[in-house]
Amino acid sequence: MDLAKSIITLLVGAAIFLTGMNMMSGGLKKITGPSLKKMLKKISNNRWAGFAIGISVTAIIQSSAATGIMTIGFMNAGAMSVFQGLSINFGAYIGTTVTGLIASLSSFPISNYFALLAVVGVVLMFFNMDRIKYIGEICAGLGLLFFGLETMKSAVDPVTGSQVLIDGVKAFFASIEFPLLQILFGAIVTVMFQSSSATTGVAVAMVTAKSLELQSAIYLVMGATVGTVFTTVLASIGGSIESKRTVIVCLVVRIIAALVGLAIYWPFQDQINSALMYIFQNNEGLVVAMFMAIFSVLSMLVALPFIGYFEKIAEKLIKDKNAEAKKKAIKYIDNHLIKTPTIAMMQVKREIVSMMQLAHENFKRGYNRIMTQDYHEDKDIIENEEKIDYINQTITSFLINLSHSVSLTDEKIIGSYFHVINDIERIGDHAYNFYESSLRMVAADLSFSDIAKEQIGSMYVVVEEMFELAYKIFDKNSKVDLKKLHYLETQTDDLKLVLSCQHYDRIQNNLCKIENSAFFTSLISELERVADHLVNVGYSIVNPVGDDEYEKLKTTSA
Repeated sequence: MDLAKSIITLLVGAAIFLTGMNMMSGGLKKITGPSLKKMLKKISNNRWAGFAIGISVTAIIQSSAATGIMTIGFMNAGAMSVFQGLSINFGAYIGTTVTGLIASLSSFPISNYFALLAVVGVVLMFFNMDRIKYIGEICAGLGLLFFGLETMKSAVDPVTGSQVLIDGVKAFFASIEFPLLQILFGAIVTVMFQSSSATTGVAVAMVTAKSLELQSAIYLVMGATVGTVFTTVLASIGGSIESKRTVIVCLVVRIIAALVGLAIYWPFQDQINSALMYIFQNNEGLVVAMFMAIFSVLSMLVALPFIGYFEKIAEKLIKDKNAEAKKKAIKYIDNHLIKTPTIAMMQVKREIVSMMQLAHENFKRGYNRIMTQDYHEDKDIIENEEKIDYINQTITSFLINLSHSVSLTDEKIIGSYFHVINDIERIGDHAYNFYESSLRMVAADLSFSDIAKEQIGSMYVVVEEMFELAYKIFDKNSKVDLKKLHYLETQTDDLKLVLSCQHYDRIQNNLCKIENSAFFTSLISELERVADHLVNVGYSIVNPVGDDEYEKLKTTSA
């Protein structure tokens, strides 16, 4: 086989291998459904539970990068801590070795028969039942994976491949004989492939074909353990501070693990290779895959007990730039006030009013963003949303501590405050939803018509009036205004129905784009929900859970 043909065969083999791996991963994801995400969401602060889940999820989807990206998604949503993220990612680095172990089967004489799974898979994919189709995807992917490995092996095989290519590969690794450079090369290849499993698969194919020395293949897979983190690093850009801290710890831990592994393996590589070849019956492909698995298991088991320390170090290394701004958002409460419950009760109420003002600001900014598509206040919207979440957490913690030292009457008031801050936090979320909807509209090159803006504005004015009333009722305990608050809330319910009907009339008459429908209905629904939360805030002065008690009050006063 000439050089050009061998290079093309090698690249085609790599492409088939990656396609097979992605197809198998896709089928496994579909057949397991949303259970994987549910599994990740349920993770507790038990490091071993997170570790086990990371192994399981990654073994199923065949990608530590995908597990890492899902973890970052939960972190960005505030649903997962650095501690939890690290425990899952450490497990993921073990789960990803499964593909390497599967790839090592290509070194056995029966590997050609595994490639026939592609034929079985394609047949199953023609069935109508989804589950059988997904099983077909898994089989086809597995078959293509083995076929890709065999194709790559044929390109670098001393018998069938180009001797020029084989000599070139050997010369290249001889030129970077220093192990640290080979580890670096393994990391670079993994970043290019976006998969440590792919790098391991290529290393297994080449070492089985005798075109790569065993120690070079081992250094390659050591580098792959570092390179696989970079996909997660890219995913964390623009993410939360927690996700950034997690990926930095993962990267540093993997680099340290690779350097320690190098320090142990390099001086004794001949002895270690001889021992591994003896244990695995001179099967070099299996030796590479097993080394990757053993190395990952040992390094992560050593790192796992120190997750808490890693988290603290990451907090010191990567400062939260918004931390001071968030702390400044807390104006009236301090843990020292708990010693004087009467003053603490007064101050926490002032803090809740301040939180409500912040949510109101974001409500107006978010509404303005979606109406005008003016991006100049985007940064303020994002920062305010973070402040609202921080204030919510701080007040919640303060109220929990305060509840142990107050009277029974104040304890009931504290109970109502928990509901109030939850309602205010939800108002902040709806305001942020306006901002996100605006981004999607801009991306889709959509905007509301003038008449749509006018009608939405009529509902917005009512909600704005409800804000002022809810402030007054909660802050001044003004029960006389509850009747009007109730009336305005019923108005928003009616307006939602009327505006929806009018919107669909406009669509039928080609006065509005049908693409705007989802945004229009979502916006008026958000406004109606904000009105509901404002009613809850107002009625919290007569009912701890904030339910609309106006009808009951009217009956009582009659």
